Amino acid sequence: MFQAVLSWLLVAAAMVPTPANVRAAADRAMPLLYKAAEGHIAKQTCFACHNQALPMLAFHAARERGFPARDEEVEDQVEFVAKFLMQNKDKFVKGIGTGGQVDTAGYAMLTLELGGYKPDDVTAAVIDYMLKYQSDRDHWRAVSNRPPSEASDFTTTYLALRALRVWGRPGQIEAIEHRMATVRGWLLRARPKDTEDRVFRLLALKEVGADPDLVRGAADALARTQRADGSFSQLDGHPGDAYATGSALVALHKAGGVAPTDAAYQHGVGFLLRTQAADGTWYLKSRSKPFQPYYEGGFPYGKNQFISSTASGWAATALLIASPKTEAVGRR
Repeated sequence: MFQAVLSWLLVAAAMVPTPANVRAAADRAMPLLYKAAEGHIAKQTCFACHNQALPMLAFHAARERGFPARDEEVEDQVEFVAKFLMQNKDKFVKGIGTGGQVDTAGYAMLTLELGGYKPDDVTAAVIDYMLKYQSDRDHWRAVSNRPPSEASDFTTTYLALRALRVWGRPGQIEAIEHRMATVRGWLLRARPKDTEDRVFRLLALKEVGADPDLVRGAADALARTQRADGSFSQLDGHPGDAYATGSALVALHKAGGVAPTDAAYQHGVGFLLRTQAADGTWYLKSRSKPFQPYYEGGFPYGKNQFISSTASGWAATALLIASPKTEAVGRR
């Protein structure tokens, strides 16, 4: 009995966030994220947000915190995404886009941004497409129903706004500013219904330069949904998970100004530490109905691997933000 209690106490103590165990958990998460990204380009010709964009978010955060760089793998991802956009350049020029529309284009542009790609004629074509697409609306609408990451108008709208702000060229600025002003009005009126909506509304409000009080209010509304165990849940009233928790923490930090040392952030980190698998990943059961041929991309969990790699990308990024920064080291 004493040994059992002692073992439980040791495990519990290990799950209390410390600089050492947070950094160790973040480091443990990276290898399979790299494997998922590499596995996708080995098997597919299209861009995938689940195996590329969210892992790239973690790769970028790792570099910022001084984790060992894997430049070759990152460059391979950037080259693959740029090639995908180049192959579809004519579709963007014509305003047709690709499958997934702004979600796909937006996540692809975010991946290029994180990978350090430079603006060119292809990125300009994508921005022109985003300006033309659904230009009769006051925001960009999701065209897929693949929750949580491709089902929210707030997600789609944020991705477009981010791309316009980062990649817009001088000749596009007037049109960009007009579109942003229109979207700003929608963001003020629209009411989020779940964590995905709240996360990306907060990020989008920051992106359009909304009044700081409005941004703070959106951050507070998101923070109030944190559960007693430190987690956030995709759907209100449901158990917490790594996707919702990781994305909420990242948004609260990047757009809401919440420090990683803040008690609420640390509470969320504790949840991620407790739920991380021994191989460094986080499992999440898919809520989407599959419509594309299944393939093995190098991440565990079989047919739940794609949402799990997305969740793990968010969770790893949240842990990396909370990790102590060290001097950058070379490629391992």
